[in-house]
Amino acid sequence: MPDSAHNDALSPAQDLLSKVFGYERFRFAQDEIICQLLEGGDALVLMPTGGGKSLCYQIPAMLREGLGVVVSPLIALMHDQVSAMQQLGVRAEFLNSSMSQEEAYRVEQAVRNGELDLLYVAPERLMMERTLSMLSQSRLALFAIDEAHCVSQWGHDFRPEYIQLSVLHERFPDVPRIALTATADNATRREIVERLALGNARQFITGFDRPNICYRISENQGNARDRLLRFIHNEHEGDAGIVYCLSRKKVDETAKWLAQKDLKALPYHAGLPAEERRQNQERFLREDSVIIVATIAFGMGIDKPDVRFVAHLNLPKSLEAYYQETGRAGRDGQPANAWMVYGLQDVIMLRQMQESSEANENHKRIERHKLDSMLGFCELTRCRRQALLEYFDDHSLTQPCGNCDTCLTPPETWDASIATQKALSCVHRTGQRFGVNYLVDILLGKDNERIRNAGHDKLTTFGIGKDLDQNAWRNLYRQLIAHGLLSVDLEGYGGLHLTEACRPVLRGEQPLMLRKLVARGGTAKRDRKASQFAGKADKALWQALRDKRQQLATQQSVPAYVIFHDATLMEMVSYRPETLEQLGRLSGIGERKLEAYGDEFLGVIREHLADENAPATDTIDESLQLFRLGMDAEQIANQRGLTTSTVMNHLAKVIELGELDVREVTGLDAEVITAIRFAFEHSEEPNKLKPVFEALNGEYDYAVLRCVKASLNQG
Repeated sequence: MPDSAHNDALSPAQDLLSKVFGYERFRFAQDEIICQLLEGGDALVLMPTGGGKSLCYQIPAMLREGLGVVVSPLIALMHDQVSAMQQLGVRAEFLNSSMSQEEAYRVEQAVRNGELDLLYVAPERLMMERTLSMLSQSRLALFAIDEAHCVSQWGHDFRPEYIQLSVLHERFPDVPRIALTATADNATRREIVERLALGNARQFITGFDRPNICYRISENQGNARDRLLRFIHNEHEGDAGIVYCLSRKKVDETAKWLAQKDLKALPYHAGLPAEERRQNQERFLREDSVIIVATIAFGMGIDKPDVRFVAHLNLPKSLEAYYQETGRAGRDGQPANAWMVYGLQDVIMLRQMQESSEANENHKRIERHKLDSMLGFCELTRCRRQALLEYFDDHSLTQPCGNCDTCLTPPETWDASIATQKALSCVHRTGQRFGVNYLVDILLGKDNERIRNAGHDKLTTFGIGKDLDQNAWRNLYRQLIAHGLLSVDLEGYGGLHLTEACRPVLRGEQPLMLRKLVARGGTAKRDRKASQFAGKADKALWQALRDKRQQLATQQSVPAYVIFHDATLMEMVSYRPETLEQLGRLSGIGERKLEAYGDEFLGVIREHLADENAPATDTIDESLQLFRLGMDAEQIANQRGLTTSTVMNHLAKVIELGELDVREVTGLDAEVITAIRFAFEHSEEPNKLKPVFEALNGEYDYAVLRCVKASLNQG
């Protein structure tokens, strides 16, 4: 379009922008897109969240003669969008299943009478013959298909009803259409064009960069929930935010826990009653300082501009999902954080979910590739923003961004080539049948019956890894899986398999630089203190140890830390030593303090172990009866004046006797229980909880682990 014609077409649009919407100038390619629609052309728009996609169809709908029809996937979003338009004096309404017959009839009459500029409608409602017939009798300005990536069968938000939207081109060939999304790689863009018959549409790709968002990712060291609390208190006190979790149970637990820490945290997932979901979402959208803890069921199309942070407590299943979810932060363009912790257990659970799905093999293959890309992104040592944009074929960022963790605090790397050869050789020589814990034990030369019975103490890899500790080897294996050098056998027992990609490294033909493991020192230890541990049993022991320390300090008129530092007491809670020898292995306990205080602190630990592990039969029966009356463990504890951990011990005994199902007591999904059982079955010390607790990165507290362990002994 010549410049003069462009300016003539844009002039009334500029007036609307200023007078109705209150902005002085267009951003990105808004003016070009508006002109395309005003001229009657089709458009495919990829614009980052917060870039102003809505204006691209709202202004043309108001300027062109007739009705602008907006296809929107979420009822709650329609309500907000229509309310916003009506506040501006724009004649807008919606049609969806939340309306009464009378309300729907009123809107339909307004459409027929030509009294509306914008009509928001769900795709299911649009495809009804009644709606299509009504539109056929009306003057139409345009069709806008929002969240157009929903049309892709390989996308993270696939909505099958979107595929039917190709009928718009067939029934209304002269009405311009605009498809909009913030998330679509090349393959998804091609699918949008094909499925919506947009072959002649002009494409406007304004980039994917959200420079106001700071991306930060770290491994879960077993204290994720506490680190989240610390992050919120330190950086986002009083801010609105979203916390994403992988499971509904974790959503409920996390929301409850944050609420107990005096934060305004609300759960959101598909398992909640519809009215509770609606109310929680409404509060999030309407009130300040609300934190929504949610599964991926929450967020698509959420138009709240002042979300200051999006946190992930588990790994998203793809970079598309990660980009879409983190994009809900900072829509107003102000600084925001995308914060995530993840662990190997996330990968195992996501892959189990993929393999157990009913999707065809081609779909599963694509999903596996997307998860691998997500995991690889987490393990990056270069600029995260550059890598994220490149994944979407956006190469506009030629220099590191300076606003992600790898730019702000570059990770230390090390030449892991030799260590990797040891790790891969151990997988090969044990027959590619074993999980991480067992392989690490072989590398460290652990003397245990399982290794001896298998003859693996005779392998050349036995004991060759003593230069690294257990955590370092676990971290190494996680990164090798992330880099695609190893795969996890999910159909078997989680054994590691060599991949074709490992051969050059195994043969010494290709060096491998990996991230150094972040030590659990400094901030991590303070984080653990802030979390007050995972369960009530840990809290009770922690407080008893502090009381003992204070008693001894008072007797000697010295500060409590002179007896033992907090970090030492935390290790006592975590490891629960039973002998002076075991106690002496903890940090901060030398021979003098072991001699002076060892028996005192062991006495406290033994007392709590006895309370946790040896409940009387009659008290077990009482807890069981209350449970069968519909009380949960916390309610039973309150009723009986016990700790929740003690009640869970009672129920674990009943599970072991076969009188209760572990899922009924813990509320865990079947796949989670399978993963925990797997950890017990492959633990060097299957009768102890601590190794399993550590193997699962502290994801589940000891009371839950004890119940699952009891189910293994059931009968």
